[in-house]
Amino acid sequence: MFLSDKPEEACGVFAVYAPGRKVANLTFDGLYALQHRGQESAGMAVSDHNSVTVYKNMGLVSNVFDERTLASLPGDLAIGHTRYSTTGASNWRNAQPVYRSVGPYGFAIAHNGNLTNTSELAEQIGMLPGMVSSDSDLMAELIAMRFPKEKGDTRELRPGEALVSATLSVLPELQGAYSLVLMDAEVVVAVRDPHGFRPLCIGELDGGGHVFASETPALDVVGAQFIREIEPGEMVVADDHGVRSYHPFDPKTLEPKLCIFEFVYFARPDSRLLDQEVHGTRRRMGMYLAQTMPVEADMVMGVPDSGVPAAEGYALASKIPYGQGLVKNRYIGRTFISPDPASRVSAVRRKLNPLSENISGKRLVVVDDSIVRGTTTRSMVKMLRSAGAAEVHLRISSPPYKWPCFYGINTPSRKDLLAARYDMEEMREFLEADSLAFLSLDDLRKAISVDGGFCDACLTGNYPTKTSQQP
Repeated sequence: MFLSDKPEEACGVFAVYAPGRKVANLTFDGLYALQHRGQESAGMAVSDHNSVTVYKNMGLVSNVFDERTLASLPGDLAIGHTRYSTTGASNWRNAQPVYRSVGPYGFAIAHNGNLTNTSELAEQIGMLPGMVSSDSDLMAELIAMRFPKEKGDTRELRPGEALVSATLSVLPELQGAYSLVLMDAEVVVAVRDPHGFRPLCIGELDGGGHVFASETPALDVVGAQFIREIEPGEMVVADDHGVRSYHPFDPKTLEPKLCIFEFVYFARPDSRLLDQEVHGTRRRMGMYLAQTMPVEADMVMGVPDSGVPAAEGYALASKIPYGQGLVKNRYIGRTFISPDPASRVSAVRRKLNPLSENISGKRLVVVDDSIVRGTTTRSMVKMLRSAGAAEVHLRISSPPYKWPCFYGINTPSRKDLLAARYDMEEMREFLEADSLAFLSLDDLRKAISVDGGFCDACLTGNYPTKTSQQP
């Protein structure tokens, strides 16, 4: 069982093409800004136009790379990846980027998302069950198979075109969620699936060069100016000829469905999505929650970190004082705990600790962004009561999480989702709270204040695509 009672993000991707600059350090900084999207492994591929070098390992970005490692990775184009596994085991083999030795230099690929037709594609190319370690591995294999087989076949293709051509050939066959970055020794490629499930943006470096990243803070940290988000169904290529776009998908298949949980939980608060700063949308979620689900209380507090902006909004709209009730240990990573209550409470205390003087004797409004299994939330409620809270009123800044995700979020099966098993009163009793309320889907959409399609399948059960795994 995981300590986290949150849906877990799959990955973060980063890419840079900066002629004449050493980009390994830029890639490190970009990945560091995306660490929240994956903590299991990190890696990068770098090229000096003579070869492609891949370095990856298990652990956080700061554990995988040091100055000596970065110094050994010369080159002015690179891609990088931070991973949280949704398909494939958590081991070195499945760390990314994935490399294939085809063409003059080989190529590397990094992926955020989850394919929904991995088994079908593997069967089509004759790969036996168990041979595909992950959907990212399968994509690399498919692209490698589309490379020109004979050396003479590449005479009409300028450097990098073989990768571009092979990728364009494969993309229409892929189903599901994928934001990709790829590279060989001459070119960087960035791709977003026709629904745009996972975010991907492009920026420009001072002095020339372009950067691609899952979120805008990764552009900020390397000094790149945000240009725009890559469109759903768009493939962007950066090389010594500049930047150009391809649209390899049937226009009828283009239906924007950005994951609504990017706004609720996944993205950094300083990220910009659909021209909205995420922090502002989370504050509005809390304000709508206060207007629709009020309660008499002495203090509003947020569960660190993603529950804090919504708590600020709740306090602002309700006129109830805002205060801190929990301190988060920022050096605790993803933790496995035993299912018995004593171990669970102990694990929660390693990550969160109450400020007893702030909460003792008070009626608390505790704002969090979501509840998945409910086990950690229940332990947190017990901890607040032990610290002297008179009442604990849970307010959740998203609707009940009832359905599993197949597009790049690691969530349990439906039978393990609290809101799928219990009604509102049963959930309140399980969590041992004095009251429990969730933000409505309509108010969530109003808080985001952007017209357009979102994937809300985890809240509604309305999946944008067909998958063999659907309940």
